[in-house]
Amino acid sequence: MKLNIVPARTGIQWVKLGIQTFFRQPLALAGLFFMYFAATLVLFSLPVIGPILSVVLMPAATLGIMVATEHAAAGRFPMPSVLLTAFRAGRQRLRAMLVLGVVYVVASGAIMLLASLFMAPAPAADPAAAPTREDVLRAAPTMLLLALVQSPMSILFAHAPALVHWHGVSPGKALFFSVVAFWRNLGAFALYAVTWLLVGFSLLALVSLLFAVFSTAPSLQGVAPVALLVSVMVITSLYFTYRDCFSESDPGLPADNPPPPNGNPDGEQR
Repeated sequence: MKLNIVPARTGIQWVKLGIQTFFRQPLALAGLFFMYFAATLVLFSLPVIGPILSVVLMPAATLGIMVATEHAAAGRFPMPSVLLTAFRAGRQRLRAMLVLGVVYVVASGAIMLLASLFMAPAPAADPAAAPTREDVLRAAPTMLLLALVQSPMSILFAHAPALVHWHGVSPGKALFFSVVAFWRNLGAFALYAVTWLLVGFSLLALVSLLFAVFSTAPSLQGVAPVALLVSVMVITSLYFTYRDCFSESDPGLPADNPPPPNGNPDGEQR
């Protein structure tokens, strides 16, 4: 396995590839995302163990979406079975993926505890009432704080599931390599994040403009589909960040489970 150092402009290319690949198979990729979302809701309904189990399985679900993106990028239709890829890769890789999940649970708990120390308690609200503009503005600092404390974990786990699955790397090394890839390609990832923010804000502004044209106030029901659409495209683009940051699998990798080819001709290999 080699770490590739890519130009900063590659960050924009990752966003473009994520959007283009999503629109190659929009129903399939969106459907897989909602299947995972529905499964998560079912797990959350289970007492005690359900919420924990749903978080443990998150790295495996991330891998499933990345495999689906690989299929879509290659012109193949991603079947729902790709979400189970981690469970069909052999006992050793499955065990490593579950270890990643346990680490994810512990890290999530620590982050929520840290965030709770700095967040003011939310005022009581009528659950039946739609959120107002004031409610959204009041919640903005809390959401920003959560995003900031969540960022280190996103960096840790961005590529770890793919490294475990396609390269047979141990969970600890996968987390380490994920951080190193981010640090060595900081310019590309910074431009990637900024570009996605601009895309998201532009789409939300467009939705607000359409509501204004039709003389209606933007509602959660109108904004939520756009936010979900952007979320699916962001997850789709994650595969390309992995593909361009890492190449050349371990010689011992099984022939029927090869890593995806590196698709960035501009990157220097180190």
